[in-house]
Amino acid sequence: MYTIGIDEAGRGALAGPISVGVVLIPKGFYPRLSSLPKLRDSKKLSAKQRALWFNYIKNDKRIVYATARVYPRTIERINISNSANLAASRAFERLIKNSHINLRNVNIFLDGGLYLGLKIHKRLNTKTVIRGDEKIVAVKLASIAAKVTRDDYMIKLQKKYPMYSLARHKGYGTSLHFNSIGKYGPKKIHRLTYLKK
Repeated sequence: MYTIGIDEAGRGALAGPISVGVVLIPKGFYPRLSSLPKLRDSKKLSAKQRALWFNYIKNDKRIVYATARVYPRTIERINISNSANLAASRAFERLIKNSHINLRNVNIFLDGGLYLGLKIHKRLNTKTVIRGDEKIVAVKLASIAAKVTRDDYMIKLQKKYPMYSLARHKGYGTSLHFNSIGKYGPKKIHRLTYLKK
């Protein structure tokens, strides 16, 4: 038996994509390494701690993970909730393609309001758990995969859009970011509907 956890990062950002992480672990798996910080929801870990955990996720042969992103144009067109679910479905399909597991032997936990595509969701053992990223190991790991890959992408965008200081706030609505938007205007990386609010 296996457990899959699914979580997202970037829902509330003014710029950049929403990212979803999907992590597959054997049932009963729990990492117990003194060299790692306590496993928690990614928002409760420092960037350095998240990097340590993500390195662990990538290198532990018992873990399979995948991520997917949906970008601002699509977010504007279909809204943030549908975009998060689209990214979840894409990441899930990537993970299944890479893992070759029998889906009958899998329990799938999604954080918060996440939902897989209707056909997938109906025929699999899925459960959406409020604050799953605080309760379920696989979802905690998925939250780290989603957050680290999204942050890395935003740091790369800094080179193309240095005026917004994306490496510092990762696209969220800080005063620095708002001031930069006021000075330089929004670009295609921005979610215009968020700015109107």
